[in-house]
Amino acid sequence: MSDSSQTARIQAVTDTVAELYNTYPFPPEPLTDDAPPGYNWRWSWEGAYNFCAGKLSDRPAIRILDAGCGTGCSTEYLVALNTGAEITAIDISPGALSVAQERCQRSVNGGATFKHLSLFDADQLEGEFDLINSVGVLHHTADPARGLKALADKLAPGGIMHIFVYGELGRWEITLMQEAIGLLQGDKRGDFQDGVAIGRQIFASLPETNRLRKREEERWSLENSRDECFADMYVHPQEIDFNVRTLFDWIDGSGLDFVGFSNPSIWSLETLVSQNPEILDRAAPLSERDRYRLIELLNPSAMTHFEFFLSKGKLTPPNWQDDAVLNAAKAKRSSCMDGWPSATVFNFEYQVVKLSEAAVAFLTAADGSQTIADLVQSTGITLEEVRDLQTKQLVWLS
Repeated sequence: MSDSSQTARIQAVTDTVAELYNTYPFPPEPLTDDAPPGYNWRWSWEGAYNFCAGKLSDRPAIRILDAGCGTGCSTEYLVALNTGAEITAIDISPGALSVAQERCQRSVNGGATFKHLSLFDADQLEGEFDLINSVGVLHHTADPARGLKALADKLAPGGIMHIFVYGELGRWEITLMQEAIGLLQGDKRGDFQDGVAIGRQIFASLPETNRLRKREEERWSLENSRDECFADMYVHPQEIDFNVRTLFDWIDGSGLDFVGFSNPSIWSLETLVSQNPEILDRAAPLSERDRYRLIELLNPSAMTHFEFFLSKGKLTPPNWQDDAVLNAAKAKRSSCMDGWPSATVFNFEYQVVKLSEAAVAFLTAADGSQTIADLVQSTGITLEEVRDLQTKQLVWLS
């Protein structure tokens, strides 16, 4: 396909996808006058950079791009969690953008610049960005490779990008239903309201034991009670799903470095096979990517999506195992710690963590101004406890 033909195809798909989201703006979260509830460290520059680099960033000012902001739920968090950052949000749907602007104006007093722009046209934006967020977008484009490259070109050296794309194994039943709805729509394919109506009729008509119906009822039905969610899942005109092999081929073509999955507990073979020593021994020689593929094959229903960070240039974490390096560091309590102040909090993967008395005293005092050596002396915490808090992303070091 010639470059001009591919460009025309991309535009045609973009226009169709925009029409879906003009019909059903997504996500359909209600508008409120309150700041967004809770935390999502992936949308905090400090939290995300700490996860990727093992330390806090020393950049005095940052620029953030929300590439495919939809109705602004992600943009709202980016504004709330990154005071003083310059934030730009782009989307192809005027209807969704209108909701996003109202959402942010009401809940966080603006704080972002919105542009009606495809991520393929990100080169029209001025300058580069330290953090690019693109969640649930690239898999809906006609050319994810070109889309990722367009974003990579706008990422500043040393910057990071958070991506969320669909996984084919965990969405197997969804893919079958998408095709079934399309077949029954026939000439009405592209009429998204008709697609929602016929899709709901199919589910209601299938036997209770049917695999597609059971998966919908067990996993998706609560959110899909809203037509916007049902349409996004089952009548979307464009979707490309990934597996581990195609995912890394795609990443390799971007010129960016893979930092890691932002939900690492999913990728624990030890947890999955219950620490079986023979299986772990046999898996030991596998490359990192083959190990990921093994986990994906053994736990397919959990692989509904991939969420991960990329960086422009390799990020090398400090050696916090060196006592001298750790003692000289300054500590800052995570601002994305759910449950604080308390001796029981959630870590970055929303797992319960019970803190010792010394750890509570340490986190209370960790405001970024004192060194670990000073805090050890004043709170009685041990260096191993500090390392554990750092691993759980409860304290950020610089």
